[in-house]
Amino acid sequence: MNKNGKHPGQNNLKKYPIGSRSAFSQYLSSAIITGLAVLLCSPLSNSVHYHIVSYILLFQVLFLSTFLGVGPVLMAAALSALTWNFFFIPPHLTFHIDKMEDILIFGLFFIIALVSGVMTSRIRHQEMLARERETRTNALFTLSRDLSGAGNTQEVIAIAVNKIWEQFGINAYFILQDGEGNLDFKAWGSEKRHLTTIEKEIAESLFHMTDSDSITKHGILPGSEKMILLRGTRINPGIMIIRNSMKESEEEISFRETFTAQISNALEREFLSQLARKAQFLAESDRLYKTLFNSISHELRIPVAAIMGASDSILNVPAESSLQKELFSEIFTASRRLNRLIENLLNMSRLESGRISVKPDWHDINDLVNKVTRDLEDELRPFTLNIRIPDSMPPVFMDFGLMEQVLYNLLYNAAQYAPVASVIELKAASEGDNLLLELSDRGPGFSEADLPHLFEKFYRASGSKTGGLGLGLSIAKGFTEAHHGTLIAGNYPDGGAWFKLQIPSGITEIRTFKAIEND
Repeated sequence: MNKNGKHPGQNNLKKYPIGSRSAFSQYLSSAIITGLAVLLCSPLSNSVHYHIVSYILLFQVLFLSTFLGVGPVLMAAALSALTWNFFFIPPHLTFHIDKMEDILIFGLFFIIALVSGVMTSRIRHQEMLARERETRTNALFTLSRDLSGAGNTQEVIAIAVNKIWEQFGINAYFILQDGEGNLDFKAWGSEKRHLTTIEKEIAESLFHMTDSDSITKHGILPGSEKMILLRGTRINPGIMIIRNSMKESEEEISFRETFTAQISNALEREFLSQLARKAQFLAESDRLYKTLFNSISHELRIPVAAIMGASDSILNVPAESSLQKELFSEIFTASRRLNRLIENLLNMSRLESGRISVKPDWHDINDLVNKVTRDLEDELRPFTLNIRIPDSMPPVFMDFGLMEQVLYNLLYNAAQYAPVASVIELKAASEGDNLLLELSDRGPGFSEADLPHLFEKFYRASGSKTGGLGLGLSIAKGFTEAHHGTLIAGNYPDGGAWFKLQIPSGITEIRTFKAIEND
């Protein structure tokens, strides 16, 4: 409600009962207008042209029939005929008529006035009914259109409350279920409303009933309100509370029920949509859980088994033997693999929680490439790695740790899928204010089905080797976007895959700084 105590839609209130005038006021209007018409015709009372008065009074009856009911029109026709006879047909001031033609004209006048007035009134009534039906149809269309555009349950309720006020002039409150078949006793409406214990009991009984007689009996609240069950085709969204008007016609009741059905359907649609999203979320969560559980259990089992086997062998071989060094190396390799898995899981957790904080500084791209290739020395040993970095490459303003993870995951992915003894090429360039990195190999490339999903978490391309959680590329893309950059992938026409990375390099700041120094 607004500050004046009115509902927001009160100024646009539409009432549907036909004719707002009372019966008494219509009869009074009929008598007054007929009297005025007779008074205006009084100068013709002694004229030989008194027949003209009949036409004037007949027109007056037709005029009244355009806005009055049948009863007042009949009274106007009778009064017009009698006054015409009494004041205008000789002999005057009597109801006696001497001439036969005057008797005939008087009878025809009365019949014509009566029939014309009644027919005109009925036509007007039918027109009003047609307009009323058109207005109601338009109201239902507008309600349906607005409800279909609602984005959530709160918007549906807000639209329903406003439309009910506009069409019926009553406040409505909604008690919705919680999604599990139980009422949540929070009354949604244009203003706050607290339900009493009795109202809660009636609502609870009504919500769980199916018999229509019982619903009518138990849906009446103390006072002038009643509860209406919002019925759906699959679920019942809840309860609606409205003022219990005892003056509704059958058409008005039918219209209100249709109105309520539209609102019920919209609320049911929102509930079913929420249930569908919840089911989809649960199914997706279950799928991710199974994928993660299977991947982690498999990935952790391999390095743990290697560490346990190597440790057991160390305990059973002579000290300082050549085998001991190999076993230590195997333990170290397995430990690195475990550490990589844990790092990927932690990095994915940081990405999903939004806790990635980029701390950029000026770094040489050569230092980044050397650090990553040194860490992946064992994995890259079977390949020929070509690195192309221009001598004039300027420093880059970036978070060294995050970009190290990006390049590490891209190179590790290439080492996993490129054919042994093939060439892996890494190129760096400066283009405008951006750093460009391109990594390519001469492997089989990606299938058309895999390309759209490469950067999704836990996604592993078809034909992937055993191992990995499917997180490396997803993390690489997330860290790149944290630098406000882009990372894309594709295939060469003649075979092989490529990754192209682009991030702002901060070169503009260097140029600005040098310009200041020169000045």
